Amino acid sequence: MAVAAENVKATLKKISSELDDVEQRREVLIKGTRGVIMKCSKSIMALHRGRFEDAAKLLEEAQAELGSLRMHIRDDLERYLINAEQELVEAYQLKCVYEKTSLVGIEELNVATSSYLLGLLDLIGEIKRMIYDNLRTERTSDALNLFALMEDLYSSIYPFSVYDNIVPGIRRKLDVAKLLIENARSTLTEESNRNLLIKRMDILEKRLGT
Repeated sequence: MAVAAENVKATLKKISSELDDVEQRREVLIKGTRGVIMKCSKSIMALHRGRFEDAAKLLEEAQAELGSLRMHIRDDLERYLINAEQELVEAYQLKCVYEKTSLVGIEELNVATSSYLLGLLDLIGEIKRMIYDNLRTERTSDALNLFALMEDLYSSIYPFSVYDNIVPGIRRKLDVAKLLIENARSTLTEESNRNLLIKRMDILEKRLGT
């Protein structure tokens, strides 16, 4: 019986070595992706504050670090990159919006399908913030263009809601995006009505003045 167990012990030793390797790579990914997420978040904040060079540098560093982390995933730990990839998509696409250039495809970002879709949906929230910033500085035309982009993104991604079992969370993020769009629509409508009222009052004042 002892002899018969030798093969099992050898197999268990091999399994232990393999699992130790997985655990070590997992720890590297957890620590590394935190850094990537932090840099992407800082890049987004820098973009909103108009510090575009700082944002671009942070994004470049985050993208390089994410590329290095991919060497540790092999075929078993892809899921540990999703949050970092998602944040990268959001930050990179926001940079494109600020630069008024076309949003980039999945190939250029080299991320998973789910990360790309979820990152685009998170972008909608950042665009809403841009809309409010534009309204505060009376750039209504820019705000309207951004709102059109919000709607376009939502309508383009909505058909993927049927894949919620494959891309977990996409339906919930679509619901959040819809709410953000409706809030932005309400704000833009109020702003439009306010501007219309001001114009009518100006016309009335001119008539009364004459």
